[in-house]
Amino acid sequence: MFDTQVMIEHIGAYELTNDESVADVVVINSCTVTNGADTGVRQYVSKVKSKNENVKVLFTGCGIETEGKKLFDAGKVDLVFAHSEKANITKFFEEPQKLFVVGDKNYIDDSIVTNFEGKTKAFIKIQEGCNFACSYCVIPSVRGNSRSVPIRTVLRQIEVLADSGFSEFILTGTNVGSYRDGEVSLEKLIKAIIELGVAKRVRLGSVEPSQITDEFLEIVSHENFSKQLHIAIQHSSNAMLEKMNRKNRFENDLKLFERLSRLGFAIGTDYIVGFPGESDAIWDEAVQNLKALPLTHIHPFIYSKRDGTPAAALKADVNGNVSKERLHRINEIVALKNYEFRKNLKTPLMVHLEDSKKSGFDQYFNKVFFEIEQTQEWVEVSEFEVQKERTIARSACAKS
Repeated sequence: MFDTQVMIEHIGAYELTNDESVADVVVINSCTVTNGADTGVRQYVSKVKSKNENVKVLFTGCGIETEGKKLFDAGKVDLVFAHSEKANITKFFEEPQKLFVVGDKNYIDDSIVTNFEGKTKAFIKIQEGCNFACSYCVIPSVRGNSRSVPIRTVLRQIEVLADSGFSEFILTGTNVGSYRDGEVSLEKLIKAIIELGVAKRVRLGSVEPSQITDEFLEIVSHENFSKQLHIAIQHSSNAMLEKMNRKNRFENDLKLFERLSRLGFAIGTDYIVGFPGESDAIWDEAVQNLKALPLTHIHPFIYSKRDGTPAAALKADVNGNVSKERLHRINEIVALKNYEFRKNLKTPLMVHLEDSKKSGFDQYFNKVFFEIEQTQEWVEVSEFEVQKERTIARSACAKS
């Protein structure tokens, strides 16, 4: 999101359009976390070319060395460039030659953006790269080692966006919990952001269980921090976590999540199903463990083999249909947990409205719907009806 906005703010006199059929240039900002992401990119390139055969296609993002290289070699895209080059985007618009620009993997973006087109929330990139070595993950090889945006740049970015009317800030990165600028940790960064006095809500994209400390819990208990944390555990069986070369183990995850639940947090996670070695017995154990975790949100994936990762050498022994069934099962489990969580809420909901003004997200990252359009961006909902699929506001008052 941030990288796209950086490019938007550097297009100069060029006119922006979302209609590929009339565009002279189409820029694809790619993701390469899963095979599905790569497949989506290939399909999109074909769609663009079918609509407009003379269009110039530029390719950037995480996938430049994977899918981008394949598409470039096949003549499907005209120019590939790395994240470090995105501020030079107009130069690539005008470049007559086909180019593949690898860029600098140690680059850290110090761009300041002034807006997020069509968004009510601002996405602040505070960090890039990852030093973890999860066996399934290609990201460290395409994003490089962890490095952090200087705190002075992050704070200036938030001030600029606050002046543009933003009041909710989501801190993002490849591995947000590894943020460090000299002696400044993630905890100290969050505290400094809150002390600016311009954020009504601060939220994190994702953190690792091993990165949560007592100091972290003290800082995120502030009233201006979201009451939802997304903590990536990836699996609930220790046997699978070991194969994935993960640092976390179920017993510690359970203790941490129970502690967060007692503090009133909604808890989300990432979860991979169908990883090699996920036998029926391991899966049954994983499901029972998952049921024990006080989760409210989940972002599950079916395992995708990524070339160049240690896991790529493992035998794929989980049938695709079985993986789909398992994905569906854990979605069901966590959806029911979310329903129970919402039913048990006793506190008013602080809702940040979206552009439609008829729905928004509360402090627990649950969507709340309104029967009539609201006039304010932030509202407090004291009475609400909890349905299985949604929460409906029954009374609301504006919050300044």
